[in-house]
Amino acid sequence: MAHANLRPNSPALPTEARALNRSVILQHLFRRGPVSRADLARMTGLTRVTVSAVVEQLISEGLVVELGQATRRKAGKPPILVGLSEDTWEIAAVDLANDGSLTGGILSLSGEVLAHVSEPHRLAKGDDGVAELGDFCSRVVAQADRKILGLGISSPGIITPEGFIEQAPNRSWYNVPLAEILTEKLHLPVLVANDANTAALAEYTFGSVSDDGLFCLVIADGVGAGLVLSGGLLHGAYNAAGEIGHVTAVDERDTGSLIGAPLPCACGRTGCLETILSENGLRMATAGLSAAEAAAKLDAFGKRLGSILAPIVASLNTGDLVISGPHALLDGPLLEATERTIRARTLPRTHANLRVRLSTLGTDASLKGAAVLVLSGRLGIA
Repeated sequence: MAHANLRPNSPALPTEARALNRSVILQHLFRRGPVSRADLARMTGLTRVTVSAVVEQLISEGLVVELGQATRRKAGKPPILVGLSEDTWEIAAVDLANDGSLTGGILSLSGEVLAHVSEPHRLAKGDDGVAELGDFCSRVVAQADRKILGLGISSPGIITPEGFIEQAPNRSWYNVPLAEILTEKLHLPVLVANDANTAALAEYTFGSVSDDGLFCLVIADGVGAGLVLSGGLLHGAYNAAGEIGHVTAVDERDTGSLIGAPLPCACGRTGCLETILSENGLRMATAGLSAAEAAAKLDAFGKRLGSILAPIVASLNTGDLVISGPHALLDGPLLEATERTIRARTLPRTHANLRVRLSTLGTDASLKGAAVLVLSGRLGIA
């Protein structure tokens, strides 16, 4: 149900030693920066001979580079530092979360966005949309100055770890082997994941989160969640973990209240959470209201969200709850009411160390998450 550990940090068993020890070393260099081979051996628990052999292989692949001697005050010759190379490989990333535009970019191995590609274009439905996406990905890849390690795609929908889209209704994509199709077209590794999962990956790798478990709620055209537990990205038994947007949140009893009557949802049901909490739903609910009226409405929505999240927080006991979406609508009454309700409805032990906040990664969060998808899938680091 969970992805392999995103941050391996201990020696491997003999049967899997080569690949995992490689990931362990890359992970330490990614998280800690340049170090000597001796320090890598000490931090990883691997032998110096193993570290030297793996580092030499990584240097030959252009993933690691020698950076010169360390500055040291002790007697003796200073050691040579090694670190991730930024001169050989880059990562391509594409974000499909916004139905009205296509966004892509080229990123360094450390997650710096080096180039942006944005087109105000709505993909066609079905196979035509897949073809249009392939052409857009080609234009993104063409922006790279170095070799491409892989292309990561952040997309709405229920998606397997292999990049097979089981269903993405807003694109009319059903049982589409998207990663396979684009890998064949572009002649490079393509990895595809649900947009909420890539948002969770971005927060886990580049956000200020702990290793105590992450619940990342994404509010955009729809509502979804990504979960990282015990170092692994949770997919669920049928790849639908985090589909919280289609939990029923409004029923007829709310008619006449600040929440309002249940509205039809794109999934064909009524009263789903995303009918009130998607970005469009929030804007429609607060349009034309005074500041005080809008605050009261957002407070009511926050209480409802908190009541839905409370049993999840109690069940998972995660350390971080991060909400990604439009700060102007989420910050203030909605966020405060969400946190207040969660704490009121759970045991103090459950929420004692819970950190509830908005994402701080900005507009490049989705691209960074898609890049982490490549880093994790290709190099075993995050």
